[in-house]
Amino acid sequence: MHKVWIEAALNGPWSRARQSGIPDTIDAIIAEGIACAEAGAAIVHTHAYDGGGPQTFDWQVYARIIEGIRARIDVPVYPSIPGLDARGNVADPKARFAHIGALAERGLLEFAVVDPGSVNFTLTATHAESKPAETYLNPETHIRRGLDVARRYGIHPAFAIYEPGFIRAGAALARASGVKTPVYRFMFSQQFAFCFPPRPYGLAALVALMEEEASGAPWMVSGLGVDITPLIPDTIARGGHLRVGLEDALLGSTATNIDLVEDAVRMVRAHGGEPATTAEVRQALAKG
Repeated sequence: MHKVWIEAALNGPWSRARQSGIPDTIDAIIAEGIACAEAGAAIVHTHAYDGGGPQTFDWQVYARIIEGIRARIDVPVYPSIPGLDARGNVADPKARFAHIGALAERGLLEFAVVDPGSVNFTLTATHAESKPAETYLNPETHIRRGLDVARRYGIHPAFAIYEPGFIRAGAALARASGVKTPVYRFMFSQQFAFCFPPRPYGLAALVALMEEEASGAPWMVSGLGVDITPLIPDTIARGGHLRVGLEDALLGSTATNIDLVEDAVRMVRAHGGEPATTAEVRQALAKG
C-alpha cells in the first residue's frame, strides 16, 4: 500500500483580507499545527505571524512556533522565506536565508524552502485596468545560497515548482550543490495563471519530466488558489504525495485547515493509499 505524505500548509502570506480563516498569531499557528498533525498531516509548513500583523521572518518567532508544535507532537515544521520587500527589492541572499540557518543550527529544521525560479502571480481573472501582479523573484545567486545552507545543515530543500522548467533547474542545481534529495511540490492553480490547472494532463506532464530529471525524488501536488482534490486519485496511483491547507486553498475558502487535512486523509484511504506517519516520512528521506 502506497504511504502518502500529507503536508499541511497553514496560512501563507495572504493575511485575513484574502484568506479569512488563516491562523495569524503564534498561539493559533501552534494550535492548528498540532491539530493538523493529529488529524494525519506528517509535515507542517507555516509562515510566521506575531499578533495578526504582517508576517515576520524573525527566527525567534519561528522557533517559538516550531517548538510549540513539537512539544506536543514530533512533526517536521518548516518556514517560508522572504520575497520582495515593500519597495520591490530582493533581499540580499545571505539575509534572505539567515533565519533558515539560525533555526537549522538549533536542530529545528528538516526542510528548507529553496524555490528554483521566478514567477509572476498573474490572476486568471485579470483585466486591462488591474494592478500589475507581484513577481516572486528567485535569482540563481539566491537559489545557490539556499542550497548551500541546506547542504551545510543536512536538510532537504523544498522546491516549489511554479513552472515545469523549475524541475530541470532545481534538479541541475541540486546535483551541483551536493545537497540532500529535494522534495518537489507541483504548484497547480485555478486563480493564478502559472503552471497548470489541476487537470490530469498537467500532472502527467510534470511526472514525466520528474522521471527524466529527478527520478526517485519525492513529489507532491500542491499549489496556490487551487482545489487539488480532482488530482488525488491519479496522484496516489502515480506514487505521489499531497499538500493541503489554507495557504494553498482557493482564496476566500470557508474550509478550515483541519477540514482540509481530514478530507485528504479520507480521500487517500478511499483511493487505496494510507497516510504516512512522520516516522515513515523520515525513514523514506533517510534513503536520500
